[in-house]
Amino acid sequence: MIYLDNNATAAPSVAVMEAIRRALHEGWGNPSSVHPFGALARETVESARSEVALAIGASPREVVFTSGGTESCNLALLGSLGHEPGRHLLVTAHTEHAAVRECASAVESGAWRAGSDRGEVAWVELDSDGRVDLGQLARLLGSRAREVAVVSLMWANNETGVIQPVEQIATICREHGVRFHTDATQCLGRMVIDVSRIGCDLLSVSSHKVHGPKGVGALYCRRGVAIVGQVLGGPQERGRRGGTENVAGICGFGAACTEASQWLARADMPTRQLAQWRDAFESAVVAAVRGAIVIGERLPRLWNTSLIAFPRLQAEALLVELGRLDVAASAGAACSSGSLDPSPVLLAMGIDREVAHGAVRFSMSRLTTQREMDDAAARVVQAVQSVARAMP
Repeated sequence: MIYLDNNATAAPSVAVMEAIRRALHEGWGNPSSVHPFGALARETVESARSEVALAIGASPREVVFTSGGTESCNLALLGSLGHEPGRHLLVTAHTEHAAVRECASAVESGAWRAGSDRGEVAWVELDSDGRVDLGQLARLLGSRAREVAVVSLMWANNETGVIQPVEQIATICREHGVRFHTDATQCLGRMVIDVSRIGCDLLSVSSHKVHGPKGVGALYCRRGVAIVGQVLGGPQERGRRGGTENVAGICGFGAACTEASQWLARADMPTRQLAQWRDAFESAVVAAVRGAIVIGERLPRLWNTSLIAFPRLQAEALLVELGRLDVAASAGAACSSGSLDPSPVLLAMGIDREVAHGAVRFSMSRLTTQREMDDAAARVVQAVQSVARAMP
């Protein structure tokens, strides 16, 4: 099986599994307890917090552990909306992950309210490749900055891999006195993250995208930025996220971050090599399949992500055939797989429904080999031809 669905989840590494085993064996105490068992668990959590902080260029005090990327995004948005009365406006885009997009829709519909204030959402305009219109964003903030609770725009799209100019977005937000959150779930372990260089106030990451365990993530919360906790019931995480910490998961997350940081620091530029393999994969498929379209190929993308559309074909049928040929991929976002509806991200980019219906995402990890990519290209072509022949 050639596994090319790493944007959905990546296999836990051996070092991560060993860290989890050790934590379950030795650090099973409650980190809030004062006895030695609790002290060891607390030490384990804080050590992992330092590892995660180092991976994103933050201070350990600025890292809030959560149950994953979705909760981190929710905490950033809802925690900002509930913080300051009068700031009821959330600014985001239709191309965000569902963790942000559906949260924004709940605010817009009134299903969630920031205290006694009404919630409102302003959707930023995009170009045909899904990049934010910076001019429109600046004009919006110029006229409504005092109402804005938070601007939330993702760094790299989970379906297309397209990278947003987050440093420019952060600058615009800072100039207007507005806090900025970015969903960096797909960036961790795939590119260098330095929150001080970006200039963001809040940043979300997840463990299982970087060969760590599921069920754990983190929110970077810049010192001085206050948020209202959304999980109540304890003083954990400096009052920002109640509940007994997932010690083993957090320990595995820390180990995953350390491995990823070491890999990114290698002198042989591994991401450049993997990007070349991705480009060769795309070229082979496009050359063999008439009408195939690589979404976002003209823009900077994550080295690991390739979204190829096969017009007039159904992505679900292609995935079934690819599975028969031992290739694991997905139809856009994994959370929408199994649905016959085209990806809302692609529709928001203005892509024709016929094209969006046939879009398949292939996503590598740092463990993917060149041979796997070459073999996968041949199998993708075979799958497309097989599905096309079966059409009436």
